[in-house]
Amino acid sequence: MAGAVLRAALMVLLIATPALLLPGIGADVTQIVALVAIFAAALTIFEYASVYPGIVEFRSAPPFNRLRFLALFSTVFLISLVIRGEVAPTTLNQWVTRFGTGVGEAIDFPYSPVRQIVLLLPESVGAEHIQRVRIAAGLSYFCSMLALAIFYFFVRVKNWPMNSGPFNVWINMPTFDPTTSGDVVQRLERDARFNIIVGFTLPFFIPAALKASESLFGQVTLDNPQSMIWIVAAWAFLPASLLMRGLAMGRIAELVQKKRRKTARQQAKGLQPA
Repeated sequence: MAGAVLRAALMVLLIATPALLLPGIGADVTQIVALVAIFAAALTIFEYASVYPGIVEFRSAPPFNRLRFLALFSTVFLISLVIRGEVAPTTLNQWVTRFGTGVGEAIDFPYSPVRQIVLLLPESVGAEHIQRVRIAAGLSYFCSMLALAIFYFFVRVKNWPMNSGPFNVWINMPTFDPTTSGDVVQRLERDARFNIIVGFTLPFFIPAALKASESLFGQVTLDNPQSMIWIVAAWAFLPASLLMRGLAMGRIAELVQKKRRKTARQQAKGLQPA
């Protein structure tokens, strides 16, 4: 229960970070943020305080969800600092802005995901707003890719998920039913490939989908700071989360295959004549 309450408090902090750091937040926005934060905290407590599986995957296989949370929180926090620095500059804000400018300009090359976000903006917006979106996209993509690289290190070097004890499929993969038709390893490998493919294509597909829907919902300007923070954060976080899930599925399939080979060797030794 203590761990569940701590995680719920961190979720509240994540959701409330833009409202706490950005200037000029109205009462209506504050009420909406508080309602969403309460709902997220309740869901987190119910999920992590229960011994039965829920909807969160790899709940007992750290640091999968911890890395995802840190990536999203770092993205939201850093972009909020950049926007706050435009009104109340400090040393920290200026340093984050310079770092984000360098990262955004380095990643903003033709056909890159950051360039797709920049091209999403209408031609009527000013250069200052374009630079703000470029910085936000660069920071968001950097945090997400860093979390993905750290998770890949845990998978290949730290022997995840076996480094934290036995892996319980029922608890950590509540949406995966191993009793259904088909080989478990083949299904896991297929799901891993699907998540990796979608994770690679999603940073390009989201801006294209938003651009194509302009006739229905209007142009996407990202001029509202809170909307810009959450849209850009989701644009980078969702693909990285899918890539991490694909790596995790592939790793579980690899462990199941190794277990089968070990069992087959033991059975073969047991059948050999004395």
